[in-house]
This record gives sequence, structure tokens and C-alpha cells, in this order.
Amino acid sequence: MTVHFIGAGPGAADLITVRGQRLIRACPVCLYAGSLVPEGVLAHAPAGARIVDTSELHLDEIIAEIAAAHAAGQDVARLHSGDLSVWSAMAEQMRRLDALGIAYDVTPGVPSFAAAAAALQTELTVPEIAQTVILTRTATRSSPMPAGEALDRLAATGATLAIHLSIANLARVVRSLLPHYGAACPAVVAYRVSWPDERLIRGTLSTIRDTAKQAGLTRTALILVGPALAGEGADSRLYAPDHHHVMRPRIPPAPGGDPG
Repeated sequence: MTVHFIGAGPGAADLITVRGQRLIRACPVCLYAGSLVPEGVLAHAPAGARIVDTSELHLDEIIAEIAAAHAAGQDVARLHSGDLSVWSAMAEQMRRLDALGIAYDVTPGVPSFAAAAAALQTELTVPEIAQTVILTRTATRSSPMPAGEALDRLAATGATLAIHLSIANLARVVRSLLPHYGAACPAVVAYRVSWPDERLIRGTLSTIRDTAKQAGLTRTALILVGPALAGEGADSRLYAPDHHHVMRPRIPPAPGGDPG
């Protein structure tokens, strides 16, 4: 028996990996976060599967569901939205499973910041503008931020910021970023990216709070900030004619030809 932790993607039922689909089809038990994982993903579950919405369960109750499946020799598909490597609460479940001797594995998913960039049709890294993307959040009731990870310190890098779980703190986000990025810096609030009711609110640091407030966005939204979002910048060297590498080596001149 194995618990398969699966990144279910940002929302659209077809933004899940082939491996994730295959594992869901093979598992007689499926646990999912109902507030964030769409029903379309559950359509991959086999007929008669036990499907449990964990959005109203606490950790002990979730582990009890898994332990019952383990006792019955049934594999479990444990679905979390986006990708499991960030803010999934997977680690605390794994610690419990280790203590119980229950095997598990992990299948990655499409993260929300990547889905948002795709919806915006933009790169988050632009040559000579930004070559770093920082995934972060702000302090909420669920957990504080560690020392040294204050938003204004991260903003000092000038990187593209993907700020999760923070739409309710948008005013504080803007105040922290303005001294580093300036009022004209592009900012986006990406709401429920890839869901049918997706909304992309574009603006600048000086306008984004009021625009998002007028739109009534209070949850399930990602904040993107940084000059790279303007879509302007130099071409990369990757495809430059005079850029040579192992797959495109320099061609030596023909004998007697121009050595330059």
C-alpha cells in the first residue's frame, strides 16, 4: 500500500501530469482539498472509489483516513492544489506516515505562479531586467514568517516576486514594495488561474490595491510584482548568431578563408 501525494495543478482539470492521472485512476481511495482541487480532477478516480474532501478535516482525521486505507491494503491518491513543494502541508503528513510505517511517494504538479505567467503570456525572467523569481508569502494566522524573510528585505533584490496567500494583506504588500520598486512598477493579481472564473487584474504598485479591491478579490489570488512583467528588455544570448555552445559549436573557417 502506498500514499501517492499528487500535485493537482492550479485548477483546470487538464493541467495535471499524465503520471498524476494514472495514479488517481489506480487508487481506490482519493483524499483531496475540496476548496482548491476542482471536481474535474476527481473524474479520473475509478468507479466506486472512496472520495474524501479534507477541507473540513484536521490533520489527525486525515491521517486516520489514510491509516484505514492502509489497514485495508488500499492505495491512496492524496491530492493537493498546485505543486507539493510549496505551502502544501505535505511534510507534516509525511512525518505522521513515517511514524506509522506507511509508504508514500510524490508526483509534482503545475504551480500557480507558472500557470499565472502562462495566462499572462509573459516570462518572469528577462535579460538585464530580472533573472530571479522569489516565491514568498506574508504572515497570516496560519503561520508567521521566519526572521530574515520580511517582504521589504526580499524586495531589495529587485527580483520578480510571486507573493502567495497574501491578497488580504495587499495594502501591506504595496507599502513594503513601493520604496524598492517604485509606484510605476507593474503588478498583477491573478485570481483562480485556469479556473472558469479566472481573472487577471493588471496595474502598477500605485493602482493595484484599489483595482483589486473594486474587483472584490479577497482570497485564492496570487500577487506578481516586478519590472519583468512589463515585457520589455534585451534579447537573451541563447539564440544570438555569435553565441556558441556544445549543441551549436563554432564552425572553423574553410582553409584559405577569412579567419575573422
